[in-house]
Amino acid sequence: MENKREVHASVKDERLVEKRRDQMIRGAVSLFKQKGFHRTTTREIAKAAGFSIGTLYEYIRTKEDVLYLVCDSIYEQVRLELEELDTDEGTVDGLKVGIAHYFQVMDRMQDEVLVMYQEAKSLSKDALPYVLRKELEMVAMVEKLIVRCVETGELELDEHQIHMLAQNVFVQGQMWGFRRWALQKRYSLQEYIDLQVELLFSGITGFEKQRRTGGVV
Repeated sequence: MENKREVHASVKDERLVEKRRDQMIRGAVSLFKQKGFHRTTTREIAKAAGFSIGTLYEYIRTKEDVLYLVCDSIYEQVRLELEELDTDEGTVDGLKVGIAHYFQVMDRMQDEVLVMYQEAKSLSKDALPYVLRKELEMVAMVEKLIVRCVETGELELDEHQIHMLAQNVFVQGQMWGFRRWALQKRYSLQEYIDLQVELLFSGITGFEKQRRTGGVV
């Protein structure tokens, strides 16, 4: 795993650093969504966070540090949410619950995720690899749910199919935020979850049928 990039702070109180950076992140997400990373100034971020530009620079050195903190915070929140799932159950029903939970997390964090993908290209060369690695870790958490179903005999999928299914689940959760301008006109969140789960598992059924018959579905 890539080492976490250190963001310098002149303040030594770790709880205060965390508090101020949380304020910074919330203010920055709103601004980055409205104006984009490059058009947003550090002065505007400080104002949105509720403190002075001088105070801002006690907790970060550059505007790129703020973007990194935004991306890292998003993945950390998703990780904590997904870790709450019971990954040892190993049932199809449990997998469906896990997928629905992940989609609900993406709904709650759709602004943050949208900003992250729009602006990740602006991360520094030392920060980008770490952020990309965090995304792979999130996919691996979804993959773990699928693997448990294979281990218990609930599903028959090979390694490549497991990984591709995990990638599909991950992207479809994010799609609710990326395409919300169109999707929310036709579906509620629950309708979107139900339909995506139905389509995913119809594909799984097709894979399993093809393996049993040795032919094309």
